[in-house]
Amino acid sequence: MDLYLKDKVVIVTGGAKGIGKSIVLALAQEGAIPVIVGRRQADNLLVKAEVEALGGQALALEAELAQPEACAAAVAQVLSSYGRIDGLVNNAGLNDGVSLASGSYAAFVDSLHNSLIHYYLMAHHSLPALIKSQGSIVNISSKTAETGQGGTSGYAAANGGRNALTREWAVELLPHKIRVNALIVAECMTPQYESWVKTLSDPEATLKKITD
Repeated sequence: MDLYLKDKVVIVTGGAKGIGKSIVLALAQEGAIPVIVGRRQADNLLVKAEVEALGGQALALEAELAQPEACAAAVAQVLSSYGRIDGLVNNAGLNDGVSLASGSYAAFVDSLHNSLIHYYLMAHHSLPALIKSQGSIVNISSKTAETGQGGTSGYAAANGGRNALTREWAVELLPHKIRVNALIVAECMTPQYESWVKTLSDPEATLKKITD
């Protein structure tokens, strides 16, 4: 399938693991140039090597996106390397179990930084380049915003915010011909999801129930 992505520069946050890694490899197979942004450069470089093994090219950037200055720096590095940004996939996040009962103000705010605020900052800093390229934004979100999960107030609130920002940006950026969409994930066997399943009292039974 030709999605007309050849040589397009697309930032993927959390691009070294799980859903983000799959997106990076799919972009590479379409001839795009994925920018892998993640908190551990060793992981980023492993995925970059996979892209190169497919005959493509990629950029690996280490960034702790919960730190606002890291978001600005990552976008600046992309522009320094390529001079353009054609797409942004906001994907990085953490279902961190900050609940209503056991959470705190600090933990809740940290949860929003881990899973929501960098969505805004990455888009904000990328916007001038996206206007020039008439690019696209994809926000990866979760069903927890709509269904709840229990025991994860910060993550649920972050995903509700992701959905709201998707609608808001679609309206705001329409005059610039920038498409903004959200992909709402239900169950997906990422490393993070697998770790969560293992914390349950009967992982195998729960996983069978979910799969069924």
